[in-house]
Amino acid sequence: MSDLTASDILNGTHAPVKNGKIDQPTASTDKEKEVKANGGALDKDAFLQLLVTQMKYQDPLEPTDNTEYVSQLATFSSLEEMQNMSASMDKSRASSLVGQYVYITTTESTGNTKNVEGLVDYVSFQGNKTFLSVNGSLYNIDELTSVADSEYTLATQLAQALSVKLNELPAVERLNIADKDAVLEVMATYGNMNSYQKSFLSDEDLKLYSKYADWYVKTFGEQKADE
Repeated sequence: MSDLTASDILNGTHAPVKNGKIDQPTASTDKEKEVKANGGALDKDAFLQLLVTQMKYQDPLEPTDNTEYVSQLATFSSLEEMQNMSASMDKSRASSLVGQYVYITTTESTGNTKNVEGLVDYVSFQGNKTFLSVNGSLYNIDELTSVADSEYTLATQLAQALSVKLNELPAVERLNIADKDAVLEVMATYGNMNSYQKSFLSDEDLKLYSKYADWYVKTFGEQKADE
């Protein structure tokens, strides 16, 4: 039996027989390119199509031994089982992301790259594709870049929020009584953070906070929020 190329099998082309042998085409096709793009690996459907076509176009003068077919069928069964297991594991992994804070990098229709972050509300399985619902929109799970612990996410968000508030305040030397509430709000935010959350503050923000807190204590005679 002469061999058929993946291109012949996947595209259903019929190669002419010459001198009892199949004359195989050499032109590359879109299907063959697709196989090459997948690392040369065939899925279970393509594998079965390959086997059926081999049986259909085998050389009647040199038929393939039945043992070879049994071996190929066993290979097909193993391939199908592995792919089913992989699909099941992928679904289980995706389902475990519900309620998790994720980071996604997606490409918009304009070609621009967009970064999205938020909690996964639910997971949608559409055919052989899996989508995550984040902020009311669906994103392919292949666009997922990282998953963060909820405590970590909260800590970074609080540290960032405090940094923004600190930088919105006037310089310490320009503070006056009218800035009391703004400074008090910063002190309250800092006071409500636990030690883990405070560890995400930069040294620069900590020094800046200390200056504002010292100004508040000296001006109004009240203790710092962390004391």
